[in-house]
Amino acid sequence: MSTFHTQGTYEYPLKNNAEVIHTASSTRSCKSLLNRRMYPVGGISESIYANRLRAEGMGSKEQAVHFSNQDYEALKQQCVESGCLFEDPCYPAEPPSLGFKELAPYSSKTRDVEWKRPTELTDDPQFIVGGATRTDICQGALGDCWLLAAIGSLTLNEKLLHRVVPHGQSFQDDYAGIFHFQFWQFGEWVDVVIDDRLPVKDGELMFVHSAEGNEFWSALLEKAYAKLNGSYEALSGGSTTEGFEDFTGGVSEMYELRSAPRDLHRIISKALERGSLLGCSIDITSAFDMEAVTFKKLVKGHAYSVTGLKEVDFRGNMERLIRVRNPWGQVEWTGAWSDNSPEWDEIDPSERGDLHLQMEDGEFWMSFNEFKRQFSRLEICNLTPDALNDDSLSHWNTMNFYGSWRRGSTAGGCRNHPNTFWINPQYKITLLEEDDDPEDDEVACSFLVALMQKDRRRYRRQGQDMHTIGFAIYEIPEEYKGCQNVHLKKNFFLSHSSCARSETFINLREVSTRLRLPPGEYLIVPSTFEPSKEADFVLRVFTEKQSETEELDDEISADFGEEEEITEDDIDDSFKSMFAQLAGDDMEISVRELQTILNKVVTRHKDLKTDGFSMESCRTMVNLMDKDGSARLGIVEFQILWNKIRNLLVIFRQFDLDKSGAMSSYEMRLAVEAAGFKLNNRLNQILVARYAENEMIDFDNFICCLVKLESMFRYFQQFDKEGSGQAEMNITEWLYLTMCG
Repeated sequence: MSTFHTQGTYEYPLKNNAEVIHTASSTRSCKSLLNRRMYPVGGISESIYANRLRAEGMGSKEQAVHFSNQDYEALKQQCVESGCLFEDPCYPAEPPSLGFKELAPYSSKTRDVEWKRPTELTDDPQFIVGGATRTDICQGALGDCWLLAAIGSLTLNEKLLHRVVPHGQSFQDDYAGIFHFQFWQFGEWVDVVIDDRLPVKDGELMFVHSAEGNEFWSALLEKAYAKLNGSYEALSGGSTTEGFEDFTGGVSEMYELRSAPRDLHRIISKALERGSLLGCSIDITSAFDMEAVTFKKLVKGHAYSVTGLKEVDFRGNMERLIRVRNPWGQVEWTGAWSDNSPEWDEIDPSERGDLHLQMEDGEFWMSFNEFKRQFSRLEICNLTPDALNDDSLSHWNTMNFYGSWRRGSTAGGCRNHPNTFWINPQYKITLLEEDDDPEDDEVACSFLVALMQKDRRRYRRQGQDMHTIGFAIYEIPEEYKGCQNVHLKKNFFLSHSSCARSETFINLREVSTRLRLPPGEYLIVPSTFEPSKEADFVLRVFTEKQSETEELDDEISADFGEEEEITEDDIDDSFKSMFAQLAGDDMEISVRELQTILNKVVTRHKDLKTDGFSMESCRTMVNLMDKDGSARLGIVEFQILWNKIRNLLVIFRQFDLDKSGAMSSYEMRLAVEAAGFKLNNRLNQILVARYAENEMIDFDNFICCLVKLESMFRYFQQFDKEGSGQAEMNITEWLYLTMCG
């Protein structure tokens, strides 16, 4: 288990205002996709492509995404036909696949490591012996007890297990050294292919292994999960709920046992009946506590599974017991109700026999009250959304949103940062019907919000880890109700307090909170605690009754007024004289001449930061103004451009709030809107990526950006002949547009 920290205070005071095979096709796909999760395109196109595939059912249980573009059936068929064993080019049996720090290449822990197939380790390797059981998961030299606790719970539900560990895999029938497993990842099911070469040191498997020496499903499952996350070491430290969710696609809840609800035993009992996965752990207070063993043999900072709950007749009273399992297997609770404790002597022998008969190695009973005292936290993964509320007969509605925090455009941090909080993505939820609960007089709607950051384990190799994340919820006021294309700005959040929020900001992969609010329209703002922290995320909203959700984002539009119409007679003599001086004998200004003019002018404004106008940006300006295709500006065209630049200078100074001579990216967003352009989050991300440096935009980049925007909008209007919001063009027009734009 890794330690995690919380950031609880984030509101600010309101203000008024054998042979081996890897085929050519698989090698090629891995090389091009090694650092990409699933979709073989990049950037903005990747997102568009991914959304299209999701709409077609890709990522569902029935149509899992092929991780790294590897198709298990096709690869296995190639291996069987060629008689060669599979070697995975996407996750090679080489030191970097182990790790990057403690398990880095040439570290003491990885010295003399060999990669061997089960067929090289035993004469009779088996995939599963006598069904998958909790004893098949014994921890090795990797701190992934959180994952093993989740796998252990998974074995209690055969249907769930075979969703993750597909049927029909063995070391006998058509064995080709290739296996596959399926995991839920951020809203999608993913099929992960591996070869069966496992890391071995001193003749023993380094990591998870089965108590049965010739059984390998759990070791191969761990390898597939390591591949998904980038390396074995990336699995070190975590929360059991992370494994729970990746094995089920469910949604998790967490209970602090010091302040647990009175009916916790009922919650646990119902969860076990439904086949939910349960885990528990003991907090550590310092690094010295990690894996420390308490007086009665419980391990701090270690993940346990909860596997049973039972009431027994003890001295004439009913005693509530809970069964817990340590995935290590070796260290067990030694207090009351432990395996050989005297309390069992006073239990009816048949009942005692039944309870002990079901025990596995590392599994023990303890009293429920003692459990709440000894353990710090209980985690429950509800397997299906409709299981979230025991008293509801209807299914919960589920909505997924895929978003991102990008530095300078959508990573605004929490409400402690009022200047940037508003730039975070915003989502509207409309709660339409109150709960059906005759015993509750309150008119309220139950819903659960779960915010999950994506792919953070993969970034550990670069020294990054989980961000501290959370969310706030606001009631939408009357003036904004029913509005779709509105991204609420800074002033709204300065004058409105949140009506609900995540219990805390925390550096876990997911933060989830169950809430009840009256019917109405609400705004959910997910964020990192600090601004400028970049990550992709999935926001999941589960509502008990009918509801509607949508992303609130500005509609893309431009209002730059009518194109200025002037004639040469409207131009004053001083401007004509200046133009004649600048333009030379041909009385036209070329791209290079425009660059020289603008750079001379801008250097006179000492309050503006600039690196100078580039040829590319000047060419864009000329293309915007050039009416006759000469790639030069006459005096009227130059006058109109000059007026535009002067107007933009006024806007630039207005929104350079700290008078630094450059604009921050969120000031830029306001300035772009003041210039008449409304853009959505995605376009704002592109502008910052294209025109900002260290989240700052200097004057020349600001001008270039606005001129480019106007140019592209005007081009679109030319091709949107019907005014329908859709442009039609042939290849010649497309090439003209992209070459000249």
